[in-house]
Amino acid sequence: MYSLGTLVLTSLISLLAGAGLGAFLLYLFRAQVYSRELEQRLHVAENSLKSYQRDVVEHFAQTSQLVNNLTQSYRDVHEHLANSALKLATPAISRQILESANSTLLGNEKSYLDDQPIDPPKDWAPKAPGDKSTLSEDYGLHDDHDDEPVLLHDVHEGFTPEKPNN
Repeated sequence: MYSLGTLVLTSLISLLAGAGLGAFLLYLFRAQVYSRELEQRLHVAENSLKSYQRDVVEHFAQTSQLVNNLTQSYRDVHEHLANSALKLATPAISRQILESANSTLLGNEKSYLDDQPIDPPKDWAPKAPGDKSTLSEDYGLHDDHDDEPVLLHDVHEGFTPEKPNN
């Protein structure tokens, strides 16, 4: 019926066509699988970030609450000590305690920095009395006519220019 050459040729063409079609389908499905895998990794990363952000918010909220509790406890201890001092101390000392408590609580206390004078920064170099300022237009210029200009080709290591004999 069919010759052996025709059968072999038909089977080789079918094999190549099947391999090509299989490679093409693998490429399509592999891209979809890889895409799904990337989406899953993205969702995991987003969930991890949201969890971290939630933990940070909870941490700062708890820290804020603890600082508020600490501040309130400090006020309670201060009031307790002030009340006890008022009960147990003489009237003159009681007035001093009340005045210092009021100034401390109202923020009238002066800091150490307020007592020291602060000079603005200087944008010039200090000069000796009688010298010209560095901002002066003729600073560093001399009217010496004895100095002769030195040519660049005369300057090399160890050479000091001499004045020409006129």
